Amino acid sequence: MLKRLTVLLLVVLSLSLAGCASAASGLKSYVDSIDGYEFLYPNGWLPVKVSNGPDVVLHDLIERTENVSVVISSVPAGKTLTELGTPGEVGYKLAKSAIAPPDSGREAELVNAEARQSGAKTYYTLEYAVKLPNQQERHNLASVAISRGKLFTFNASTPERRWLKVQQVFEQVVNSFSVY
Repeated sequence: MLKRLTVLLLVVLSLSLAGCASAASGLKSYVDSIDGYEFLYPNGWLPVKVSNGPDVVLHDLIERTENVSVVISSVPAGKTLTELGTPGEVGYKLAKSAIAPPDSGREAELVNAEARQSGAKTYYTLEYAVKLPNQQERHNLASVAISRGKLFTFNASTPERRWLKVQQVFEQVVNSFSVY
């Protein structure tokens, strides 16, 4: 009887602990304490050295075109994200200036734009369908925030053919982006 009770307690305890597993399992943390941002990214992704571009780029070891990046830009002193525009307005501006700038041959369609609050910070989450000059289609999710007079743009990008497989993870990754 005591053995049965012990086994039963062990089963209940192990099921309880399994239920407490993090929803972000399989994700690693990236922290840039100098520039003041952090995010989660999938295990097996590696940093890419870039010059004159994003502050950081990480890509999948196997699907090398799948990546995340952070771009930091200046904004006028004291400007807030909401003063730059609504999520849709900022998403449209970002599409025209960074995702599919003139003469790039890329086309970007803003699929969804929404605002979210995290503490005292406002973040805009933006979703794009992007067509490259070679007709390859991509799916981008971005998170935009302002902190200390800088505009932070976190972008996660994948080939459209993989979007349904990685959508949930990419949403976790983009929603994990925070500035301080």
